[in-house]
Amino acid sequence: MTRRLQEEIKQSRPFRSLEEEVTLGLARTADAMARAGEEVLKGSGLTATQYNVLRILRGAGTAGLSCGDVASRMITRDPDLTRLLDRLEARALVTRARDGEDRRVVTTRITQAGLELLAHLDEPVQAQHRKSLGHLGEQKLQTLAQLLDEVRSGS
Repeated sequence: MTRRLQEEIKQSRPFRSLEEEVTLGLARTADAMARAGEEVLKGSGLTATQYNVLRILRGAGTAGLSCGDVASRMITRDPDLTRLLDRLEARALVTRARDGEDRRVVTTRITQAGLELLAHLDEPVQAQHRKSLGHLGEQKLQTLAQLLDEVRSGS
Protein backbone atom coordinates (compact mmCIF):
# COMPACT_ATOMS: atom_id res chain seq x y z
CA MET A 1 0.00 0.00 0.00
CA THR A 2 1.41 3.38 -1.02
CA ARG A 3 1.15 5.97 1.70
CA ARG A 4 0.53 9.65 1.13
CA LEU A 5 4.14 10.68 1.86
CA GLN A 6 5.40 8.34 -0.83
CA GLU A 7 3.04 9.98 -3.31
CA GLU A 8 3.95 13.52 -2.19
CA ILE A 9 7.66 12.99 -2.74
CA LYS A 10 7.04 10.84 -5.81
CA GLN A 11 8.93 7.89 -4.41
CA SER A 12 8.12 4.68 -6.25
CA ARG A 13 10.03 2.28 -4.00
CA PRO A 14 8.98 1.49 -0.45
CA PHE A 15 10.87 3.16 2.37
CA ARG A 16 13.72 1.10 3.78
CA SER A 17 12.14 1.17 7.21
CA LEU A 18 9.19 2.60 9.08
CA GLU A 19 11.68 4.78 10.98
CA GLU A 20 12.88 6.29 7.69
CA GLU A 21 9.32 6.97 6.60
CA VAL A 22 8.44 8.65 9.90
CA THR A 23 11.65 10.70 9.89
CA LEU A 24 10.95 11.96 6.39
CA GLY A 25 7.31 12.57 7.29
CA LEU A 26 8.34 14.66 10.30
CA ALA A 27 10.78 16.67 8.18
CA ARG A 28 8.18 17.25 5.45
CA THR A 29 5.56 18.28 8.03
CA ALA A 30 7.97 20.59 9.87
CA ASP A 31 8.87 22.25 6.57
CA ALA A 32 5.21 22.77 5.62
CA MET A 33 4.44 24.26 9.02
CA ALA A 34 7.55 26.47 8.90
CA ARG A 35 6.54 27.83 5.48
CA ALA A 36 3.05 28.62 6.76
CA GLY A 37 4.56 30.37 9.78
CA GLU A 38 6.91 32.38 7.58
CA GLU A 39 3.91 33.55 5.58
CA VAL A 40 2.30 34.91 8.75
CA LEU A 41 5.52 36.70 9.76
CA LYS A 42 6.34 38.05 6.29
CA GLY A 43 4.59 41.41 6.79
CA SER A 44 6.40 42.04 10.08
CA GLY A 45 9.86 41.74 8.58
CA LEU A 46 10.76 39.02 11.07
CA THR A 47 12.20 35.60 10.41
CA ALA A 48 10.89 32.66 12.40
CA THR A 49 14.12 32.64 14.43
CA GLN A 50 13.84 36.37 15.24
CA TYR A 51 10.21 35.85 16.26
CA ASN A 52 11.31 32.99 18.51
CA VAL A 53 13.91 35.22 20.22
CA LEU A 54 11.33 37.94 20.83
CA ARG A 55 8.91 35.39 22.33
CA ILE A 56 11.67 34.11 24.62
CA LEU A 57 12.55 37.63 25.76
CA ARG A 58 8.89 38.50 26.34
CA GLY A 59 8.67 35.46 28.59
CA ALA A 60 11.78 36.54 30.50
CA GLY A 61 10.14 39.82 31.47
CA THR A 62 12.09 42.85 32.61
CA ALA A 63 14.98 40.74 33.94
CA GLY A 64 16.01 39.82 30.38
CA LEU A 65 18.38 37.00 29.51
CA SER A 66 22.01 36.47 28.61
CA CYS A 67 22.83 35.38 25.08
CA GLY A 68 23.55 31.86 26.33
CA ASP A 69 20.20 31.65 28.10
CA VAL A 70 18.40 32.79 24.95
CA ALA A 71 20.30 30.20 22.90
CA SER A 72 19.37 27.39 25.29
CA ARG A 73 15.66 28.19 24.91
CA MET A 74 15.58 28.42 21.11
CA ILE A 75 13.30 26.09 19.14
CA THR A 76 15.88 25.83 16.37
CA ARG A 77 19.55 26.54 16.93
CA ASP A 78 21.10 29.62 15.35
CA PRO A 79 24.88 29.48 15.06
CA ASP A 80 25.15 33.29 14.97
CA LEU A 81 22.79 34.49 17.67
CA THR A 82 24.88 37.61 18.28
CA ARG A 83 24.30 38.85 14.72
CA LEU A 84 20.60 38.03 15.00
CA LEU A 85 20.43 40.12 18.20
CA ASP A 86 22.34 42.91 16.40
CA ARG A 87 19.58 43.03 13.76
CA LEU A 88 16.82 43.09 16.38
CA GLU A 89 18.63 45.82 18.28
CA ALA A 90 19.05 47.88 15.08
CA ARG A 91 15.25 47.73 14.70
CA ALA A 92 14.86 48.84 18.37
CA LEU A 93 13.04 45.59 19.23
CA VAL A 94 15.60 44.62 21.90
CA THR A 95 18.22 46.35 24.03
CA ARG A 96 21.46 44.92 25.38
CA ALA A 97 23.42 46.04 28.40
CA ARG A 98 26.48 44.74 30.23
CA ASP A 99 25.95 43.43 33.74
CA GLY A 100 27.14 45.84 36.42
CA GLU A 101 28.87 43.11 38.45
CA ASP A 102 30.20 40.88 35.67
CA ARG A 103 31.07 42.87 32.55
CA ARG A 104 31.37 39.65 30.53
CA VAL A 105 27.62 39.10 30.79
CA VAL A 106 25.40 40.99 28.36
CA THR A 107 21.70 40.98 29.20
CA THR A 108 19.17 41.30 26.39
CA ARG A 109 15.69 42.69 27.01
CA ILE A 110 12.70 43.16 24.75
CA THR A 111 11.64 46.77 24.19
CA GLN A 112 8.14 48.22 24.15
CA ALA A 113 8.30 48.20 20.34
CA GLY A 114 9.17 44.49 20.45
CA LEU A 115 6.26 43.80 22.80
CA GLU A 116 3.89 45.72 20.54
CA LEU A 117 5.07 43.82 17.46
CA LEU A 118 4.52 40.49 19.23
CA ALA A 119 1.08 41.60 20.43
CA HIS A 120 0.20 42.42 16.81
CA LEU A 121 1.36 38.93 15.72
CA ASP A 122 -0.17 36.88 18.56
CA GLU A 123 -3.58 36.29 16.98
CA PRO A 124 -2.38 35.63 13.40
CA VAL A 125 0.19 33.14 14.73
CA GLN A 126 -2.42 31.38 16.87
CA ALA A 127 -4.81 31.31 13.89
CA GLN A 128 -2.10 29.61 11.82
CA HIS A 129 -1.56 27.03 14.57
CA ARG A 130 -5.30 26.31 14.61
CA LYS A 131 -5.37 26.07 10.80
CA SER A 132 -2.44 23.66 10.72
CA LEU A 133 -3.39 21.42 13.62
CA GLY A 134 -6.89 22.21 14.86
CA HIS A 135 -8.53 19.58 12.66
CA LEU A 136 -6.82 16.86 14.72
CA GLY A 137 -8.85 17.61 17.84
CA GLU A 138 -7.65 17.75 21.43
CA GLN A 139 -7.16 14.03 22.02
CA LYS A 140 -5.00 13.49 18.93
CA LEU A 141 -3.03 16.67 19.66
CA GLN A 142 -2.34 15.44 23.20
CA THR A 143 -1.16 12.10 21.80
CA LEU A 144 0.99 13.82 19.18
CA ALA A 145 2.58 16.12 21.78
CA GLN A 146 3.36 13.09 23.96
CA LEU A 147 4.84 11.13 21.05
CA LEU A 148 7.02 14.08 20.02
CA ASP A 149 8.26 14.39 23.62
CA GLU A 150 9.18 10.71 23.55
CA VAL A 151 11.01 11.08 20.24
CA ARG A 152 13.07 14.01 21.55
CA SER A 153 13.91 12.28 24.82
CA GLY A 154 15.09 9.14 23.00
CA SER A 155 17.68 10.83 20.83
